[in-house]
Amino acid sequence: MAFKSLLSVAGPDHSDQDVRIAAGLCAEVGAYLSVLIMSPPPVVMSPPPLGDGIPEWPEQHAKAIARLEKRYRQVETFSHDIASLEKTSREIHKLLRAMWRCYDVDIANCDQASVGDAVQQRALCNDLTIVGPALLNDINLGPLVINGSLFDTGKPVLVVPEGAEATLSPQRVLVGWDSRAEASRAVREALDLLSAAEEVRVALVDPVPTWTGSGAEPGANVAAYLTRHGARVSVDLLPSAGKPVAAVLAQHAIDTSANMIVMGAYGRRRLRERLFGGVTRWIVGKPPLPLFLAR
Repeated sequence: MAFKSLLSVAGPDHSDQDVRIAAGLCAEVGAYLSVLIMSPPPVVMSPPPLGDGIPEWPEQHAKAIARLEKRYRQVETFSHDIASLEKTSREIHKLLRAMWRCYDVDIANCDQASVGDAVQQRALCNDLTIVGPALLNDINLGPLVINGSLFDTGKPVLVVPEGAEATLSPQRVLVGWDSRAEASRAVREALDLLSAAEEVRVALVDPVPTWTGSGAEPGANVAAYLTRHGARVSVDLLPSAGKPVAAVLAQHAIDTSANMIVMGAYGRRRLRERLFGGVTRWIVGKPPLPLFLAR
């Protein structure tokens, strides 16, 4: 599918790096950019019930004062968070006016339990969510954004690690294929990218020829599907040699000078571990690559 609307999520303390990456991608393909700035604050205490909920005065006035002081600090923190969000919003508006005219910027100040819902509502009405280096390195906000944009919507996500060359027009793409629905979804969502690429390599790790699953000739079916859509495809059958599948695919992408990896995303825990640990390990001492994920 063509990407005509991209979503970028940032925290109030992030640099403008992620927004710059997303704006550059929008300029590359002529897409609209939606920016969501999020700050999950501490939960503000609700007012205490009347009667027994309030310590008797003056016998327990110290507790009453302590409670009021705590509530005051929470309100003060809330006000500070709102001010920080608004300041970041003004800065991003200024940045985007100079880079890309087709955009909007929104802010969301909610508790952590609501972050996924807030992201989901925006991601549902966009074609692709961009996860840049700052969000990828934010262990508090990052996983919540991934869950909201990928698992709760079925929409794809493009992860751009630090130092990666972000593009939606890759010339050489590696597809991680395992004949599962998630991999098929990733291929379908990335079909326009794959059809326009100079080279697409479909990689299978330790495939077993069967009449089901990978088929009698592993990779042949998906290669034929991509070829019918105009992609220039080759199939690589890779031994794992005891290494994790993700590590084998990442190394093969580097060995074949790929510009992007396309693969399916699986269970919540596995994805969170992969994005906020595995990706970092993949690129240590090696050129980082964008990762296109769909579920």
